[in-house]
Amino acid sequence: MSGAMLALHGLGVSRGYAIGRVVVIGAAALEVSHYRVAPEDVEAECARLQAAIATARDELAQMASDLPADVPRELGAFLQVHSMILADSMISVEPVEIIRTRHYNAEWALTAQGQALGEQFAMMDDEYMRERGNDIRQVIERILHALAGTDTKRTWRESTLTEHNDPLIVVAHDISPADMLKLRGGRFAAFATDLGGGTSHTAIVARSMGVPAVVALGSARSLMRDGDTVIVDGEAGVLLVNPAPRVLDEYRRRQSDYALERADLATLKDVPAITLDGVEITLCANIELPEEAQAAADAGADGIGLFRSEFLFMGRDTLPDEDEQYEAYALVVRTMGGKTVTIRTLDIGADKTLDGEATVATNPALGQRAIRYCLARPELFATQLRAILRASVHGKVQILIPMIAHLREVRAAYAAIASARRDLDARGEAYATNIEVGAMVEVPAVAIAIEPFIEAFDFLSIGTNDLIQYTLAIDRTDPDVDALYDPLHPAVLRLIANSINAGARAGKRVSVCGEMAGDTELTRLLLGLGLTHFSMHPTQLLDVKREILAAHSNALRAKVATVLNRAAEMDLTLLNR
Repeated sequence: MSGAMLALHGLGVSRGYAIGRVVVIGAAALEVSHYRVAPEDVEAECARLQAAIATARDELAQMASDLPADVPRELGAFLQVHSMILADSMISVEPVEIIRTRHYNAEWALTAQGQALGEQFAMMDDEYMRERGNDIRQVIERILHALAGTDTKRTWRESTLTEHNDPLIVVAHDISPADMLKLRGGRFAAFATDLGGGTSHTAIVARSMGVPAVVALGSARSLMRDGDTVIVDGEAGVLLVNPAPRVLDEYRRRQSDYALERADLATLKDVPAITLDGVEITLCANIELPEEAQAAADAGADGIGLFRSEFLFMGRDTLPDEDEQYEAYALVVRTMGGKTVTIRTLDIGADKTLDGEATVATNPALGQRAIRYCLARPELFATQLRAILRASVHGKVQILIPMIAHLREVRAAYAAIASARRDLDARGEAYATNIEVGAMVEVPAVAIAIEPFIEAFDFLSIGTNDLIQYTLAIDRTDPDVDALYDPLHPAVLRLIANSINAGARAGKRVSVCGEMAGDTELTRLLLGLGLTHFSMHPTQLLDVKREILAAHSNALRAKVATVLNRAAEMDLTLLNR
């Protein structure tokens, strides 16, 4: 590709622009030989595989012990996930049995097992679980390196690191947690991967580090070589390889403008979010880990609108006990200094148990997940509820119940909370008595028959990601139907409007905590639907606030109502006139 300018389109998962030199990480899987071993050599072949697994385990343990203090917590968690996978029988036992029963060589047995597992995970509807299939592939790659006697600590040509003074743009088929550790450095600029999605390692770590990233590029790695000049456009989800000088000049200007924009936005941190016609808007933050609360506070968030507590449970071989959960929730509450913290109870699907044993459900998105999962495991639910209640002594805490669909689930959830209170009373543990309880609106049935649910809860929070998915009957993680995932579909907008209007009639708060809340292109639309409570990733908060400060809420409501009443497709340009 030398000398040729190429534009590749993917998914931008972390904003910003980067210009630098390509460092290509090797293929995600190695080509391996396939042969059958003689019966008398089977046990020696098993021992060879077991030794490679032990080597991989030792490498991960060494990396974990050498973690610098300033690395994002996610990297340590990812290493732990890989260590757990190595210890699981599906990797440590099953391939050995394949050698013994089929007489495959070690590499063939390992990749055969990996292919079977990959197919199982690929069938899972849940995006998080699909990404865990990538973890298994990365672990198998590490073992294959050990079998081949290669040095997994050097997965790219490190000479490239010193050939140029330019920032580094890392391009890979996928990036494992171990690779992420090696890519830290002063000249590190961006990620670009063939695979990945919004919950991939690349996306999570790039956002936590504040660097641009584009994923789902398809075949980017095979089209580039070390040293190529590349531009990563995290705004548009575009990769420009060997750009022309005029393109480089344009993107240098964009980089400068973006830096100035971020500096200007920072001045809005302490400015109240009030529309031109005086409507006060509440802007909260979504977080996944306790330490992210500081980023929310630094961005001037009015509180935590969604603490996804399931991330405390994932990627570990033991469940967090009540005290560990309490400490995590209390840290967030104390960090927010008296501002409201909304903690969503465990939202995990039926396709993965919390002890790490994966199962394949017919359709996990429609199975035993979230509140259904918790009610089926009352002690697990009770432990979490007691921890949340205990954390309420440090500030204002709210409980948010996900995926409510039936009033019997409402009654059962309240009964579980009452039982947790009685447990704490019996132990003499303190907790706030005025904790509000809310529910997620993500099942269309609730948005349609909203009245009894708005009456039952103190507040509602609309999870637009799942609401859109369920309303339009599409898997939002499936690239084949990605174009059909439409937040502007009239049915989706009417369900959101119905929920917001029901809250207004009942005098109860309704917020949006899905991806729509952080999309500045949709801010005016949501204001026009009557939304006054938004919750989003901390990095999106100031961008949304800027849109709010320039908007006239009542005028937008009239325009949106006109479009919805005509049952037309929503044209966002109508809201800018």
